Amino acid sequence: MHKVSRMYMDTAEDREDLRQEIIIQLWKSYNNFKQASEFSTWMYRVAINTAITYFKQEKKKKDRYILGDTPEQAATHYDGIKDEQMEEFYKAVHLLKPVEKALVFYFLEGQSHKQIGDSLGITEVNARVKLNRTKEKLQNIIKTKAYEL
Repeated sequence: MHKVSRMYMDTAEDREDLRQEIIIQLWKSYNNFKQASEFSTWMYRVAINTAITYFKQEKKKKDRYILGDTPEQAATHYDGIKDEQMEEFYKAVHLLKPVEKALVFYFLEGQSHKQIGDSLGITEVNARVKLNRTKEKLQNIIKTKAYEL
């Protein structure tokens, strides 16, 4: 839930709100869990779907998703290069479309192309192609931002 909320929301407050919304949706939909898949697969699917819906609702409420320093980022000082790289990675992820964020999330969770496809309702081949395109897009975003600095 932490990773999903980190990918879809910019500020700590928004991430906490999304995490709470995911927990509510998991609680509400638990009776619908048919055990046809692993619990974690079902949980990821609910979390991603909730995040996409929540993100769309929040975006309609306020148009404040601007790349740059958020209050949390301005107040936080990172000592390590790895922390800086992760921060840049998440900034780049915020520029992706909701489905692309889901692909990145599932990839980071170590899911196979088949599992990703099953979770998103697409074929394994389509999941592989979309994931590769999303990785290339992320690399280009990160490279472009590095040149702007």
